[in-house]
Amino acid sequence: MSGDHRPGWRENSRVFDEYAAEYDRWFDESLLFEIERTALQTILPPDWRPSLEIGVGPGRFAQAMHTTFGLDPAQAPLHLAGQRGIITCQGQAEALPFRSNSLQGIALLFTLCFLASPRQALDECARVLKADGQLMLGFVPAQSVWGQTLEKKKKANHPFYRTARFQTVARLRTILQDSGFKISQSCSTLYQKPGQVTTPETPEPGLDEQAGFVALLCGPNSIGQ
Repeated sequence: MSGDHRPGWRENSRVFDEYAAEYDRWFDESLLFEIERTALQTILPPDWRPSLEIGVGPGRFAQAMHTTFGLDPAQAPLHLAGQRGIITCQGQAEALPFRSNSLQGIALLFTLCFLASPRQALDECARVLKADGQLMLGFVPAQSVWGQTLEKKKKANHPFYRTARFQTVARLRTILQDSGFKISQSCSTLYQKPGQVTTPETPEPGLDEQAGFVALLCGPNSIGQ
């Protein structure tokens, strides 16, 4: 983490501990959650377990996708995830407490932008996944209207986003490739503008920088190469 002067993971997790209940309530009857969940379930592979969500939070997405384990540095959200049937553990993405080649699936949803070392976290995912395992990513493209809106919140010192570093599609492709992953499937959704989301959306196939939410499924790029 040399040269990275952002707050450490303990300080970041303190915010999510403090606002865990408030954040969890946001999901109730949230159309945004429904739209994002639909996109993720569109590309969810049938052989997803045993699986892990890194940055599981209160476990809403993990519950919807029947993910086995949930990891988070913040304790309060883990308690909520545990109540939803997720096997939880406290830890960091850059040092996963799992054996090599032990998981069929790993999900990183809205989490990569908060990590001090995305490359190190993805290297850990590559280590822990089985040879035919799948990595699922869900993120807000930095150049989309939604990404620009979150960037403004970051600059306004919003407690959730003040440490975030939103990724462009091109940058994410590079990080994935450097860690040995290849995108096998993708879909894009959330074309309604912030504050104007009134109807469900059907995700479009492909990776669109202008979408408010993009879901990717990635497999190891090094097998047989």
